[in-house]
Amino acid sequence: MIQVPTQQIPGVYHRRIGDIVVTALSDGYLDGAMSVLRNITVEDGTQMLADRFLPARRTSVNCYLVYSAGRLALIETGSGDYLMPTAGKLQQNLKAAGVDPADIDTVLLTHMHPDHSAGLTDPKTGRKFFPNAELVVHQNEPKHWQDDAAMTRATDREKKLYFACAREQIAPYHNVTRTFDGETEVFPGVRSVPLHGHTPGHSGYMISSGKDSLLIWGDITHVPDIQIPRPEVTIEFDTNPEQAIATRRRILDQVATDRQLVAGMHVHFPGFIHVVKAGDRYEMVPEPWDQAFGG
Repeated sequence: MIQVPTQQIPGVYHRRIGDIVVTALSDGYLDGAMSVLRNITVEDGTQMLADRFLPARRTSVNCYLVYSAGRLALIETGSGDYLMPTAGKLQQNLKAAGVDPADIDTVLLTHMHPDHSAGLTDPKTGRKFFPNAELVVHQNEPKHWQDDAAMTRATDREKKLYFACAREQIAPYHNVTRTFDGETEVFPGVRSVPLHGHTPGHSGYMISSGKDSLLIWGDITHVPDIQIPRPEVTIEFDTNPEQAIATRRRILDQVATDRQLVAGMHVHFPGFIHVVKAGDRYEMVPEPWDQAFGG
């Protein structure tokens, strides 16, 4: 008897960057309201998505493994149990990819919002999900989220989901946390790229091997179908909206000019794209699926 599929295949996709292999892992997705966007009306934003056959603001949550020089790093840890049941799928997709979390020796964070860092630790037990990993993050991130004065100024939602979550998640890694500033090699073949604005320490990672490179740009966009053609559109979660706009404009111009391959945490899975300039606007060009992943 034919059995009709009842669930999707695992969210795992490999991409070769020279001698480095990058594996995209889906943590799932988050649905949200259009009202969190700034510098655009709900009607205009909704129409822009509808024009691309998207009925609502559905945000992919992506993480990336980096196999380099005999070592294994993970960029981002997903949402854990903090947000919607449609997210928090990183651990099952690691298993599907044949990866034991104990084999990951470095966890790199672009920043410490809950859809990026809430998969570090089991909040019920305080157990590390990555028991042998060093945690690497820009120095401004723990400094900001552990700032009691900044927490006092936050909304109740921000206090719980941003400040309390960040503190709870990184606590078990306090003795294995390494911070950086500016551009520096944080893992073999991986350099940090300052992209501040969305948060005080928001950073991307440039992965390079031979003549190939990939910029993992973190949260340069949350709704790429809107924010790539209209980079002035910000989101409620930006710590410094004006700086976020300036950073997004700069990076969009850079990657379009350089024809730089990009991966994003909130670009539709698996998240590998190029950006091109069309007149005075930017457009997103998803990279086609490659069965051989560059082999």
